[in-house]
Amino acid sequence: MNKPNPGGAPSRPSFFSRVSLAFGAFFKIVGNPDYAGRIDKLPEHDVAPQPAAPAAPAEPKPALRILKEASPDAALQLLGMLQRDARLIDFATEDLSAYSDADIGAAARVVHEGCRKVLREHFMIEPVLRETEGSQITVSPGFDASAIRLTGNVVGSAPFNGVVGHRGWRATDVHLPKVADGHNVHVLAPAEVEL
Repeated sequence: MNKPNPGGAPSRPSFFSRVSLAFGAFFKIVGNPDYAGRIDKLPEHDVAPQPAAPAAPAEPKPALRILKEASPDAALQLLGMLQRDARLIDFATEDLSAYSDADIGAAARVVHEGCRKVLREHFMIEPVLRETEGSQITVSPGFDASAIRLTGNVVGSAPFNGVVGHRGWRATDVHLPKVADGHNVHVLAPAEVEL
């Protein structure tokens, strides 16, 4: 779900936010048939409608920020590692309609373990919030809107009192392997030909 920004247009989540969202949605769909049914009924290229937020008082426009173009090389390298250790691309591109829930669950275990291995080897990850999910929290004025997303009936200004729905994740360190000159990061997994 895109979070509203002060201009009212939906913001675009970062690559790592989208990866986190995709993994969370994937495992929720695999583990919860009711949720999977609701997702399956969504129109293609659509998201669940969000209630319109009440109009906030006009604030001065922030200074324009220069956006950096992200190199796809690191993303392709990560995707290649997730394919190598978790067979993630194979799993995600497979048509699962012919398989039983038990077969899908068994495959999900392999994917889960491989993804977990890649995350542990190449990323230092910690929760954004130390509080447990379901606990009460006060969000102070000046909070980092990139680290804490407010949901529900967001009216007024901080401090906000609410319940932690998800603790969030942040990467504190990244250790991707160095890539040799001439290595084609676009080849995520080489084709195999048995002779």
